[in-house]
Amino acid sequence: MSSMAAMHESVALSSPNVRPSLRRPAAMASSPAAISLPSRRKAGALPGFVGLKIQSRSLASSNSKSSRASCCSRNGRIVCEAQGTALDLPPVTDTTWESLVLKADGPVLVEFWAPWCGPCRMLHPVVGELADEYAGKLKCFKLNTDESRWIATRYGVRSVPTIMIFSNGKKEDAVIGAVPKTTLSTCIEKFL
Repeated sequence: MSSMAAMHESVALSSPNVRPSLRRPAAMASSPAAISLPSRRKAGALPGFVGLKIQSRSLASSNSKSSRASCCSRNGRIVCEAQGTALDLPPVTDTTWESLVLKADGPVLVEFWAPWCGPCRMLHPVVGELADEYAGKLKCFKLNTDESRWIATRYGVRSVPTIMIFSNGKKEDAVIGAVPKTTLSTCIEKFL
């Protein structure tokens, strides 16, 4: 190898912009088992990418309503799986908004939430308990702000979670953030 070619190869290997390929060959793409890609080192080359190990795993999930997360130990590691990111309240969308919320008889509680929102996940069980406590007196719905941006914009929702109470098609009150159950109960009691 000439000195010019050797210098070009050493520059290419030490350049931060040159990254090893992480693509899997097409024959391996559909295999769910553990995969190790072969190393592509040349004799005398600097150590680089030595392989990528991919493992598929499935976690057992419990269908218990009281348990929103299940944890188990696998191979000495603790693995947690979040469940029920959205509670069992019926969803409301752009197409059902008017009939379910604005034309409803009696007060309606709407939880504006997003799947990526951590405080929303903390508030879900609280809203679920309130829906059970006020069943027959208050209708409760959830609205995903990522899917129904028009409604969120129309009512000035700038952060999630936001709880709004509607009565006779009109917004009566709003509570922003993950608040205690007592705060929401006090707010609801004003409109029953």
